[in-house]
Amino acid sequence: MKRGGTTKRGLAAYLAAVFLLSAFVQSAPSQVQRYGISSTILENGLEVIAVENHNVPLVTITIAVKSGACTEPPAYDGLSHLYEHMFFKGNKAISNQESYLERLRELGVELGRLANGSTSTESTLYFITLRRDYLEQGMIFMKDAIQSPLFDEEELEMEKRVVLAEYDRAEATPRRCLQQEVDKRLWYKYPWRKDVLGDREIITTATQDKMLTIQKKFYIPNNSALIIAGDIDPKEIFNMAGEIFADWQRREDPFMKYPVPRHPLLEEVQEIVIVRPVNTISILIGFHGPSVSEDERATYAADVLSCILNNPASGFQKNLVDSGLFTSCSVAYRTQEYTGPITIFARTNTQNLNTARKALIEEVQRIGQEDYFSDEGLKNARQRLEAQQVYDVELASMFAYTLGSWWCSTGLDYYLDYIPNVKRITREDVEDYINTYITGKPFVIGVLLSQEDKELLT
Repeated sequence: MKRGGTTKRGLAAYLAAVFLLSAFVQSAPSQVQRYGISSTILENGLEVIAVENHNVPLVTITIAVKSGACTEPPAYDGLSHLYEHMFFKGNKAISNQESYLERLRELGVELGRLANGSTSTESTLYFITLRRDYLEQGMIFMKDAIQSPLFDEEELEMEKRVVLAEYDRAEATPRRCLQQEVDKRLWYKYPWRKDVLGDREIITTATQDKMLTIQKKFYIPNNSALIIAGDIDPKEIFNMAGEIFADWQRREDPFMKYPVPRHPLLEEVQEIVIVRPVNTISILIGFHGPSVSEDERATYAADVLSCILNNPASGFQKNLVDSGLFTSCSVAYRTQEYTGPITIFARTNTQNLNTARKALIEEVQRIGQEDYFSDEGLKNARQRLEAQQVYDVELASMFAYTLGSWWCSTGLDYYLDYIPNVKRITREDVEDYINTYITGKPFVIGVLLSQEDKELLT
């Protein structure tokens, strides 16, 4: 859910996007009809979200579950991700993966391209795209997958190997190593609740019982959303979902029964050095940012500031990139319920190593100075975020995925009200955000470089 980056699109496309968004908002008689979105909540607690887009006769069926790394105690570190891999496997309706793949082909779904899943710190998403004619059969297919997984021992062992191979690739990726080492210190008390990939030993020893425990805790209707996007009629969707998912039984709210602990604040600045055989030098800085439920207004200000700083015309970019100290520098905030991270990632070279590292830290502290950014920069950032949301709506299949991610961390209303709230962000709001979460606050800084460059580090 990173937002705030600049997009290189033509002026005509940008103006068209702003116009399109204005048309959506002006013509919408109610909140839930913006962007073609309608929603209802079934008796069992399942939220059903319908997104009309009649451009092509296709539908995307997405199931979003409030699960992921944030829900994992140490003994389950990484098992939300393993569970994701087991979703498109055998269940009580389709007993094995071979039959499962055959059924996908019958529905016109290409697994690995149009059927997929993803796990993050606060969400797990599953989605398939298929022809409009197969909508009901597709919903039944997804219902069986989420309600009655078998977690066959042989299939589980096979997917363990797949996940461990993914783990090996991540460990061999220098950028991933940098991120992991920074995260261990940024989230020092509960690092496993931010680490999606998890612990190798926990993955290796995962059992069918552990998978079923995850299912019983989190894969329940009142902790999930069904999102149908594409060539649809919302009323038909709501009636169909009500019939197909009626026997999915509500359970106790898992976040009430198994509350997620809040990460304590950092107490001091920490700097780490990671040595790998790399040709460039990477620097990553991490701060604790706002949580949606605790400081919602700051989450909008965070996106606006990121957009301001990532603009090539900003003083931030001129001082760090145009000056030649860095080849690139980007700022991001990830909107989350359980402490969203603020990250600054930059690349430099051997010649500028020490000067650039010092300059970056100093520049970050200068962000809070009066008039660091212009009123024009603030206005442009709000407009860019507004246009970006229209581009999100453009492709129904990706929009369903995007909605699912937002729903898990913020709820649907947050997304529907996002642009109106961004428009209300003032200079004072951005400055309050900077002073609360950045200026003078402890952070973790990691430097990724080669052994030869480490010798030059001062």
